[in-house]
Amino acid sequence: MIKKLRRKFIIITMCSVILVMAALVGTINGSVYLHVVKRADIILQMLSDNGGTFPDKPAGGASTQPLNDPKSPAPSGDIGSANGSEGVGGGGSGKNSWLMYLNDNIVYDSSELAYETRYFSVNLTEDNTTRSIDTGRISAVDSDQAADYAREVVESGKKSGFIDDYRYLVTDLSDGTLIIFYDCGRSLDNARSFIAISVIISLICLVSVFALITLASGIVIRPIAETYEKQRRFITDAGHELKTPLAIINADADVLELESGDSDGSGDNEWLADIRRQTQRLTELTSELIMLAKTEEGGRKSMVAVEFPVSDVIAETAESYKAPAQLQNKKFNCDIEQGLAMTGDPKMIGQLVGIFLDNAVKYTPDGGRIDLKLARNGRNIVLNCKNTTQERIPKDKLKHLFDRFYRTDESRNSGTGGYGIGLSIAKTIVETHKGKISASCGEGNLLIITVVLPS
Repeated sequence: MIKKLRRKFIIITMCSVILVMAALVGTINGSVYLHVVKRADIILQMLSDNGGTFPDKPAGGASTQPLNDPKSPAPSGDIGSANGSEGVGGGGSGKNSWLMYLNDNIVYDSSELAYETRYFSVNLTEDNTTRSIDTGRISAVDSDQAADYAREVVESGKKSGFIDDYRYLVTDLSDGTLIIFYDCGRSLDNARSFIAISVIISLICLVSVFALITLASGIVIRPIAETYEKQRRFITDAGHELKTPLAIINADADVLELESGDSDGSGDNEWLADIRRQTQRLTELTSELIMLAKTEEGGRKSMVAVEFPVSDVIAETAESYKAPAQLQNKKFNCDIEQGLAMTGDPKMIGQLVGIFLDNAVKYTPDGGRIDLKLARNGRNIVLNCKNTTQERIPKDKLKHLFDRFYRTDESRNSGTGGYGIGLSIAKTIVETHKGKISASCGEGNLLIITVVLPS
């Protein structure tokens, strides 16, 4: 249990760290990608406003101030902007004529932009026939490839997007269409490298965090482990201590019975009979608690793991419950596949089946049915125990059936006996054999306990 709790702590903590780191890395890389796209769209828009070319560089060089800066001198040439200026003309002059814009925000860039930018354009007529192709500013694409790219853009029907590493923008002209392609290869390569580096660094960080959490989990879980160990030890010690006084009480009841002349066991003395019943109940409860504590304590270390015929063990155990079921007018059906074998503790497996059938016989109403089935499913062995119940068990209660002292109906305590720890022992036995146990409801008031054990 402590190991399972520690694993859960590590898994939950690591999942939280992974989610936070994934959100952080995703946000940063997404921002980098959006910056590449935004920059490409700014350049494409400027090229589109100038008929597919950059505006002529002014003789005085480019300004490094935005147009809407009040300290910037007034432009002497025509400069396109989203603020209502006219389009950029070829041969504009003045410091601020070398500008780019996006929506209403003026953005400036280096005067070397025209020499650093690789792009090409395709001019189409109204019927999408190629009028002209300009590949003078790129060497990686020839006219035929440019025409193919343009044809693909037209077929897609989109106004902007990516084809390979080329960002494109479609501009409608009065006599046709202009498609401009901007090479984002370098920027995208840098973005991809940044993504790869960030992922590698994140993985290294996750491995480091995992190592630290694994070490820290032992310290965090230690108080719980100590408390659980004290509780288990108390149950074991108290159980052993209770055995002696219970045996004495039972012996004293026998003496009183002899002295009262009720030696024939007829049970005329109701007080002595009640003492016997309660003593027997306490003895059974003590034995089950000790058994549960020992099973959880020893786990697989205390299990005698041998290969044994599981079909024979289950059939032999089930045979003991056929008579009680028939006497209580309950239908008992066994469907056990013969010849199955598994590695484990045959005594524990027999006890497991006994717990299921004991519960089934106790809680199945008159006229109900009990079905026990054993079959192979791939590399596993599946054991099913089905029995009719008085009422259908709600789904929210099914997951608690294997909890200690849990009862779906407290009122049946005195009528059927039992203490609500049988299925807890069953769960421990299954987990000791590295199997899985679950509870579900079938049609009507049918409870199904399913056990999957590795063979």
